[in-house]
Amino acid sequence: MIAMSALIRKLVLLSSAALLGACSVPGIMQKKSDDTAIITPVPQAIPQAGAIYAEGGSISLFEDNRARNVGDLLTVVLVESTQAKKSAATSTSKKQDTSLGDISAFGKKLTYGVGFSGDRSFDGKGDTSQSNSLSGSVTVTVVQRFANGNLLVRGEKLLELNQGSEVVKLEGIVRSADISTSNSITSDRVGNARVSYAGRGALADSNAQGWVSRFFNSPWMPF
Repeated sequence: MIAMSALIRKLVLLSSAALLGACSVPGIMQKKSDDTAIITPVPQAIPQAGAIYAEGGSISLFEDNRARNVGDLLTVVLVESTQAKKSAATSTSKKQDTSLGDISAFGKKLTYGVGFSGDRSFDGKGDTSQSNSLSGSVTVTVVQRFANGNLLVRGEKLLELNQGSEVVKLEGIVRSADISTSNSITSDRVGNARVSYAGRGALADSNAQGWVSRFFNSPWMPF
């Protein structure tokens, strides 16, 4: 009877230890010399690509795919178009005619009929006009999310052509409410926008002036 009680006590201890281990951290159960059970933790396996669980991925049942967090992508449609025109005209004229009588001193005439006359005129005219247009699209990355929900985005696109390369850079602040359901926004909705378009290569070099021409066309050239 005593042996049976000792056996039941050991089974109860082993069952309790197994249940506690199942509720906390999985491990290997070992037995000490004083008949008490201990649990040795087993290192967790790292999820591998292709498994049901994918680290860094998430699916939300109540949100769309619009950019809202740091690292999300957003497509900006470029619709930049600017036009400027200015003209100025100036015309001035001045005419002066002064005549003096005879000048005498001590009863003697020094000059006879002194007079002065002058005629000055100036005509100036200037016209300037400029227009720019940029279309296309560039996908940017959210680099910061502000407390009010606005997003700071930044990105660039590099196009390698057969006669050079074209680079489009964009940076600015986007309001989340302006992002469409297709996860895109037009560039005229980007606040503090900085749009840069530049080219490198044979085509860009052929459209640039040499340093001698730039010197003679600079404001430092007095002639």
